[in-house]
Order: sequence, then structure tokens, then C-alpha cells
Amino acid sequence: MEKFTSLQEVRWFVMRDLKRSNAKLPAYKMLEDMNLEIFTPKVWKLVTCKGKRTPVKVPFMQDLLFVHDSRKILDPIVERIGTLQYRFLRDGHGTPMTVRDADMERFIHAVESCENPRYYMPGEITPDMIGKQVRIIGGALNGYEGRLQKLQGSHIKRLFIELSSLLTASIEVQPEFIQLVK
Repeated sequence: MEKFTSLQEVRWFVMRDLKRSNAKLPAYKMLEDMNLEIFTPKVWKLVTCKGKRTPVKVPFMQDLLFVHDSRKILDPIVERIGTLQYRFLRDGHGTPMTVRDADMERFIHAVESCENPRYYMPGEITPDMIGKQVRIIGGALNGYEGRLQKLQGSHIKRLFIELSSLLTASIEVQPEFIQLVK
């Protein structure tokens, strides 16, 4: 998390949507319709619609979304939409949470490079799930560093990509691109 300095400064704000999960127009869709740059981590889920089960991409966490804009633009929207809120730092000053542009772009690029990313909340990753420190050489994730996910008996290698203690994704990587870091 980082603090911002002005209402004009464009940042990735961490926000929450208090609408129900079955709402027809959740905040991420509403903000997309307003042509704002947003990101919400999504997963595939089977949904029954008119008696037929179809796979649909839905938010991993219903109330988590990231919006890339300034407070000057977002404040009036938050005031108008009662179910949309900033997430705040626990600093006693009412400072909205933000994520550095470089960290957010890195996370989005990694998640979008994988067909099926897996998401974890901060408390879900245990020390026995964390493997060796590696660097990716080549491929879509060239230059990324992180820890591999330990998966007992699996031939698939997955790299953890963390987003400032909010969310972690594990991304599938090809073994030939993995270089151990000492």
C-alpha cells in the first residue's frame, strides 16, 4: 500500500462493492460502463441459467475491485453509489488504500497470462505451501521472481504473485523457464 499526495493523482484504488453476489449490475460492470479502468480478479464458475449450466467468469471476491483513476473523479461516483466504498488503511486518518501502478500492472499481466490463475487470501497460504525462490527466464512472465507453490505429486509448476498483502495468485509456469535463485 502506498499513500497518495493529491486529489488529482491517478492511482489504483482498492475498493469494495457491497452489492449482493447475484446483483444484475455489480460495481465492476457499472464502472466499466463509465469507461473507468478497473480490475477485479475473476474465476470460472458453473452457473445455472434457465435450467442450463454454463461456465461464467465471476469475481473471486465479490467485494474486491481495483479502480485506476483520481480521487477527483472517484469521490463523486462513491457519493452517488451507496454500495461502492473505498477500502481504508488502518492508520486512523481515513487514508484510502492504493496499490503502486507497477505492482498492479505486474499482477494484472501475470494473471492475464494464465488461463486458470488460482487466488488466495493472505491467511490461506501456509509455510508448507511455499517452495523454492525462482526467477522466470523467457515466456510471458520473463523477469518475474517469486516462490514456487509446492503441490504434492503435481507435474504443474505454479508461481506465487502477491499483491501487497491483499491477494495472492498462483500462475502456471513452464518448467523450462524456471531458474532457481540462490
